[in-house]
Amino acid sequence: MTAALDVLIPTYRRPAALAVTLTSLCAQTFRNFRVVISDQTEDNQVAEAEEVKAAIRVLRVHGHAVEFHKHLPRRGMAEQRQFLLDQVMAPYALFIDDDLILEPYVVGTMFAAIREEGCGFVGCAVIGLSYIDDVRPHEQAIEFWEGPVQPEEVRPGMPQWERYRLHNAANLYHVQQRLRLTPDRPRKYRVAWVGACVLYDVAKLHSIGGYNFWHELPPEHSGEDVLVQIRLMARYGGCGLIPSGVYHQELPTTIADRRVDAPKVLEG
Repeated sequence: MTAALDVLIPTYRRPAALAVTLTSLCAQTFRNFRVVISDQTEDNQVAEAEEVKAAIRVLRVHGHAVEFHKHLPRRGMAEQRQFLLDQVMAPYALFIDDDLILEPYVVGTMFAAIREEGCGFVGCAVIGLSYIDDVRPHEQAIEFWEGPVQPEEVRPGMPQWERYRLHNAANLYHVQQRLRLTPDRPRKYRVAWVGACVLYDVAKLHSIGGYNFWHELPPEHSGEDVLVQIRLMARYGGCGLIPSGVYHQELPTTIADRRVDAPKVLEG
């Protein structure tokens, strides 16, 4: 039987972080998902790391199918995401980075939200808990959806683009604590984009071309997820969820050269 959603994980040179991420998937209260991992590490086998194998064994014991692909050569994150999207069999696809920790309620809450709204995507922005004492009131503005999520135009340079600041540091954690928001009553809010943990309606993602624009970008680029989200928001709408329940392991980025920013290059 096809799973309700596929969890897609691009990974590169992070076996220990990947194992932690997979372990947090083991604890999800929502169980009807498959996991697909695409590894682009050139000089070793992440799939053979003992910590990764152990986490995959637990996922399989819990009834989750797990696929592990070695996908080379590296042609950039957009191509890597398109490769993962091409493996999808479920109607929804959750892209998560390989260095996250998810609270047990996260996948279920996201699935319920996207089914309720019928929008293009739902995201849970990552929280960096090393910033828990760095309170930034000037970055903590939040705009809640009071009715159904609707399509909206959000582009670089527009006032709505400044919403990204809410996802800096531990801002989202501070807001959810101040407003006393809990996982049993999550709220949807307006976003510019959401990084690292985003659930997509697969048919809607295919309708805007997915990540096939990778052919138009050099291998070293960033912002591929931002580009698909602003395209989805314009046609179908998208939102963030708070409380997030997703924490960043705060490892150094594996994409050092960010001079080519996909939405700025391809959307003008």
